[in-house]
Amino acid sequence: MRRADRLFRIVQQLRGGRLTTARTLAERLEVSERTIYRDVRDLQLSGTPIEGEAGVGYRLRKEFDLPPLMFTHQELTAIVLGARMVKAWGGAEGVTAAESALARIEAVLPLDLRARLDRILLFAPDFYIPHSDRRRVDLIHEACVARHPLTFRYKREDGTESKRTVRPLGLYRWTNSWTLASWCDLRRDFRTFRIDRMDEIEVEQTTFEDRSGQTLADFLAKVRAEWPETARAN
Repeated sequence: MRRADRLFRIVQQLRGGRLTTARTLAERLEVSERTIYRDVRDLQLSGTPIEGEAGVGYRLRKEFDLPPLMFTHQELTAIVLGARMVKAWGGAEGVTAAESALARIEAVLPLDLRARLDRILLFAPDFYIPHSDRRRVDLIHEACVARHPLTFRYKREDGTESKRTVRPLGLYRWTNSWTLASWCDLRRDFRTFRIDRMDEIEVEQTTFEDRSGQTLADFLAKVRAEWPETARAN
């Protein structure tokens, strides 16, 4: 987590007006208590009205506030639902980012919109997503962004195992799993893999360039062309 993001989250944690200990902040932000002491001191020196002291707890004076952020009810619903879906199905880093984003949004909402947050009854359950899958999402997504080939062992539905090396293009969430879209040089074609069937994943240090006919856009065009017209219409 970037230090600027951590400082912002400390401020958000202290906005409730109740004393919050450095230990509690450290546990929530996954840093040491010493880091919290240093961050709080720097915030105080910069003019942020934080009251309290080490060993007792901290709180933010109630008069400290941020400018209001305006959304329509429909926009707010879409934002909150999107963040909840990221928290439910995203990678480990995405979960933290979604929680931080919701805290930032709630902090600057007018009171009437802030009250509406609890009345957004659209949810995405997250209790069945293994933590190992979340780590895979982070690892594979970073490889997609950085254009690093992936090598991994893959287990098909029938139990057959194989070793694969592919160029990762993008991740898609289907009903119950994340799927990697990739280009396989060995097969000279696109291949998709469920990440929960991938194991021993290694990110190569080399990089690859986009090639005509082998890009993510080409993959999507192929999928759309092969998808039955009746299915697309429904």
